[in-house]
Amino acid sequence: MGLLWQIIKIGLFADIEISRNEALAALLRDGETLEDMMKLSPEELLLRWANFHLENAGWNKINNLSSDIKDSRAYFHLLNQIAPKGQKEGEEKIDINMSGFSEKDDLKRAEYMLQQADRLGCRQFVTPADVVSGNPKLNLAFVANLFNKYPALTKPENQDIDWTLLEGETREERTFRNWMNSLGVNPHVNHIYNDLQDSLVILQLYEKIKVPVDWSKVNKPPYPKLGANMKKLENCNYAVDLGKGPAKFSLVGIGGQDLNDGNPTLTLGLVWQVMRRYTLNVLQDLGGGDKVNDDIIVNWVNRTLTEAGKTSSIQNFKVVLQKYYMIQTGDMVCDA
Repeated sequence: MGLLWQIIKIGLFADIEISRNEALAALLRDGETLEDMMKLSPEELLLRWANFHLENAGWNKINNLSSDIKDSRAYFHLLNQIAPKGQKEGEEKIDINMSGFSEKDDLKRAEYMLQQADRLGCRQFVTPADVVSGNPKLNLAFVANLFNKYPALTKPENQDIDWTLLEGETREERTFRNWMNSLGVNPHVNHIYNDLQDSLVILQLYEKIKVPVDWSKVNKPPYPKLGANMKKLENCNYAVDLGKGPAKFSLVGIGGQDLNDGNPTLTLGLVWQVMRRYTLNVLQDLGGGDKVNDDIIVNWVNRTLTEAGKTSSIQNFKVVLQKYYMIQTGDMVCDA
C-alpha cells in the first residue's frame, strides 16, 4: 500500500506547484511573494486552495483534510464553487444539488456529496465511510483530483508579481526533484535547493543506496529559533562526511556550507552521484547480482538503439539516466 500510495501521490501532485501552474498565484496572501509560495508543499497548497473557495462561498475555513471535512459540508461548498458555470466558450454548466447538505446522518450526507462529485467526474479515492472517518490520505487524494480537474483559478494579471522566479527550474532539476519524491522522501521536495538545505532528504537518499546513517547524530525539525541554521549546517557537514567516507563519492570542493547555501552546481553534483549509485544498485539487483558499470549500460543502450534502427547514440551514462527519469516522471516524450 505504501508504494502504491507514493505512485498515486506523484501523479496527483505533478501539477500542484506554482512553477507548473501559474494560476496558483491567485492564492497569494498579502505580503507574500512567489518565492514564499514555492516553499509550500502540495498538501499546503491544496488546503489553501480549498479555503480560497470556501471563503468565496462564505463557509468556515478548514485546518486539515481529515477531522474538518468529516461532515461533508465543506466538500459540498467546494464542489459548488468549482463546478463549471458555463461562462466559457464550449463549457457546459454543471449545477451542484445542495439538498443533501441538510441531511442529518453523516454517512448519508457523505453519499449525497459524492453523488455530486460524480457529476463532475470526480468520485474517486473515497467512500462515504472514508469521508466520515476522516481518512487523511484518501481525502487528500480526493481533493487533489478535484483540483486537477477543476482548479477554478485565474492567473493574476494586474498584480506586481515577479514571474521570472518561475523560470529557475531546469528540466534536469525537475528530473532530480521528481526522482527524489518518487522514493518517498519526507518532506516532499518542492524546491530542490531550499528543501535540501538541512540535508535530511539527502540522508534519506543515502539509506536508499545502503549508506548507513546514524540518525542519533542528525538534527531534526522543529529547529530552535536561535541557532536553527547551525543545526541544519551540522546535518550538511555530516552528509558530506558520509559522502566522502562510506559512500566514496567524488566530492572535491563540496562542503556542508555549499549544501546549506543551496549552491546549485555543487548540490546537483552530489544528488547526481546518489542517483547514479541508486540506479546501478537497482540494475545489479535485477541482474542477479552481476556487477554493472557506466560503460556496460551505455553500450547496451546504443546496441539496442542500433537494433531498433535508430541512428542516434548515447555518449555517457548521465544522459541515459536523465532520459530514463524524464520518461518516468512525464517530462519527456519518447520517439515512436
